[in-house]
Amino acid sequence: MRKYITIVTISLLTLIWGCNDDKFLDRQPTNILLNDQVWKDDGLVLSVLADLYGRFPDYQNISNWERFADFDEAFASAFGEYGRHRNQDYDYASWNYWDYGYLREINLFIQKCEAATELPSRDRFLAEARFLRAGLYFEMVKSMGGVPLILEPLTYDFSGDPTYLRTPRSKEHEIYDFVISEMEAIKSVLPDDGNIKSRATKGTALAMKTRAALYAGAIAKYGTTTPQVSLAGGEAGIPASMAASYYQTALTAAQEIIAGGKYALYNKKPDLGENFASIFYDKNNNSEVIFARDFKLKSGSVHNFTIVNQPRYQSEEQEGGRINPSLNLVQSFEKIDNTYAPFATTDGAGNPIYYDNLTDIFASRDARLYGTVILPGTQFKGKDVEIWAGYQLADGGILTADQFGGRKTLPGKTADEQVVGFSGPIDNLEFSAQTGFYIRKHMDPQPGSGQRGVQSDVWWIRYRYAEVLLNAAEAAFELGQAGVAAQYMNEVRARAGLTIPLAAGDITFDRMVHERKVEFAFEGHQLWDMKRWRLAHVVWNGASMDINNLKSNIGDAEKTSTMPFGLWPYKVYNPGSPNHGKWVFKEIKPSQATNADRFRLGNYYSRIDDGIVNNNPLIVRNPNQ
Repeated sequence: MRKYITIVTISLLTLIWGCNDDKFLDRQPTNILLNDQVWKDDGLVLSVLADLYGRFPDYQNISNWERFADFDEAFASAFGEYGRHRNQDYDYASWNYWDYGYLREINLFIQKCEAATELPSRDRFLAEARFLRAGLYFEMVKSMGGVPLILEPLTYDFSGDPTYLRTPRSKEHEIYDFVISEMEAIKSVLPDDGNIKSRATKGTALAMKTRAALYAGAIAKYGTTTPQVSLAGGEAGIPASMAASYYQTALTAAQEIIAGGKYALYNKKPDLGENFASIFYDKNNNSEVIFARDFKLKSGSVHNFTIVNQPRYQSEEQEGGRINPSLNLVQSFEKIDNTYAPFATTDGAGNPIYYDNLTDIFASRDARLYGTVILPGTQFKGKDVEIWAGYQLADGGILTADQFGGRKTLPGKTADEQVVGFSGPIDNLEFSAQTGFYIRKHMDPQPGSGQRGVQSDVWWIRYRYAEVLLNAAEAAFELGQAGVAAQYMNEVRARAGLTIPLAAGDITFDRMVHERKVEFAFEGHQLWDMKRWRLAHVVWNGASMDINNLKSNIGDAEKTSTMPFGLWPYKVYNPGSPNHGKWVFKEIKPSQATNADRFRLGNYYSRIDDGIVNNNPLIVRNPNQ
């Protein structure tokens, strides 16, 4: 052992002696990149920036399907998610977002990029980083209200006194003002190229500007209805006197995009429903998409949205069907004569209405319905979705089964036959269409997209041209320009097959709310729209619902919608009757939807965690918490 220690010691001394050579010590490492090497190379800097893009925040997206069932858009048809419909009293931290770790990395990037005078694409990279930082602040202010505005990487000096690092919350409007001013400052530095979809461009900056200004304007105007959720220091709430200015900013930014001509509504396919669905998976010269998170099959950047939501009968992995759009949403798609109506299931005397085909009940509706929802009687990937709940017998009884495609013996017959669809609906059976519907938006029609070994590269669209038009319409309406609002809204509606234009007198607040609901379902807008309009506590008010509540006041912005309902088709079995083989429909409420959604006033601004306040006593807590 002593001999071994002696040998090791001599070897170490020899190594240390050899390292005293100045030339040796001055050698550049070959296994790491130094700062001055990275910040001269566009490709290396872009790889750092790509990581920052990849962490851009979205409350709802195609990677967390379950959040689309948090509100009245859908029922979650999966055992582990039924709790969303049993005790849906939203927590004060339900959409909490406070990410200063990510912010520090962006600030560090900006600091290093500003100093990189030899970097060829320095100005563009700086503008992109500022876009990401503003986007981060936009996400935080939507959730938290005013937050500390920090524009440089903070560094602790290990003095034992960290108080100099503490920053109080800015006023809510100051954060919105920051986002708006940053987008104005960088828009002309970024490429003015509508073909760039996954990096910031002039169009992307203007799209964020118009959205942020619209949100701020609505909070200023409609926040007067909820003074209980404002703070005296302005950290929560925006003065009503600022509303008009924000609306004008939103309108001007939207009109700049429109006038630029780089984007247009997607209009490639004659079938208007398929045309609308195609917006979300067609990446070939898609004129509507402004900014998206892209995925690539060849690089292995994929997601499983199609796997977990494909119709059960089309399943390539024997799973799917988790998002069941609610009847609440489906009946919101108006008729092509611009009227609202529930689906006709009974006549004036309460007798069932009989339909020759499953799809007849959905006829003459807004085409966006067919691009958003997979309906009974339709197809996906070239196969019938097989959504029907059973047989209605001559005596009014129901014959069905409790498994996909279940079989039983019909009256007067001796052999078993199928008595329920291979996709259900079957109450309390996960993956079946428990509301009678599956989701169509974001679904990938390509073969293999429902396989774990392949998955999907359908993109997640964050900003698109239809939103720009509806932002312009809403801002114009709020500024008293109803005719301008009608013009922009009619462009979006015409693409959906609603060919009777709305006149200036038809444009109301309820129309604005409705239009965004049906255009942007499952795109992550619903929560933030309801919050900024101060409608969330009115619509999700904790009151239980019955069928009459569901079918009344469609199109009313304040309509209660707290529980997901469904619409089930039954095939009539009554040999000898003229209605034999036809279809009837029944409105239902899934048995797992036992509690009503309840949005409290304190939910308008998420709770700031105790740890944040303990670390920084300058932080003022949000109201009602």
